[in-house]
Amino acid sequence: AAVAFKNAKQFDQAREACLREAEAHENNKALFHAAKAYEQAGMMLKEMQRLPEAVQLIEKASMMYLENGTPDTAAIALERAGKLIENVSPEKAVQLYQQAASVFENEERLRQALEMLGKASRLLVRGRRKLDEAALSLQKEKSIYKEIENYPTCYKKTIAQVLVHLHRNDYVAAERCVRESYSIPGFNGSEDCTALEQLLEGYDQQDQDQVSEVCNLPLFKYMDNDYAKLGLTLVVPGGGIKKKSPNAAQDKARGPAAVGSHAEEEEDEYSGGLC
Repeated sequence: AAVAFKNAKQFDQAREACLREAEAHENNKALFHAAKAYEQAGMMLKEMQRLPEAVQLIEKASMMYLENGTPDTAAIALERAGKLIENVSPEKAVQLYQQAASVFENEERLRQALEMLGKASRLLVRGRRKLDEAALSLQKEKSIYKEIENYPTCYKKTIAQVLVHLHRNDYVAAERCVRESYSIPGFNGSEDCTALEQLLEGYDQQDQDQVSEVCNLPLFKYMDNDYAKLGLTLVVPGGGIKKKSPNAAQDKARGPAAVGSHAEEEEDEYSGGLC
């Protein structure tokens, strides 16, 4: 009946049929099939654009999957719910992705857990919503990448962490983040490490030019879009108005400048710098 209603685009009747099916399976102690029916009812609500209710049913289904001993299916359901609600309630989506990550981690499926944590971190950063939580989420990612010995990705997560801390105006946390990363094999002396040291130096000296130049490096610009934006919008407190746009980092010695000749000489010293 549910399938027939769905095919006829009668989604409310399809939802009702799915819920009755779920109840019947529960009475027969068939938890997996009950969970499937609840999930289908959730998808009918999605078609009706009743997303919070849809997510609620899919969460209920995921709990049943766990109770039934099928955690992978539970985690996939949580991810699906996160995708549904992401544009409506990013905070709820973050919670769902983190729950999915925990399930995968408990099953020692670390790569899948990292994928879920990555989605949560990017959502926390997007729109500068919850940078404190984003820093913690990135630290969790980095710890797991270190555990599976994926060191180059640890470097990239360190860059993201530093950008998040600097947007929080927490220079001390950013510096500590880099210092702690020296223990990661290959980090010290890497281009990631060098760039971060130059970024921190520029930030500490309130040199907006140096900060903008570092953040315009391919290393920063071609990160995940949410982190790249953090770099391109990073402003040094007390550094005054940006002396140049990030795209002009390589052209800083060219064209009329609104500064004196001494400032122009200083720019020439850095001509061609990191870019």
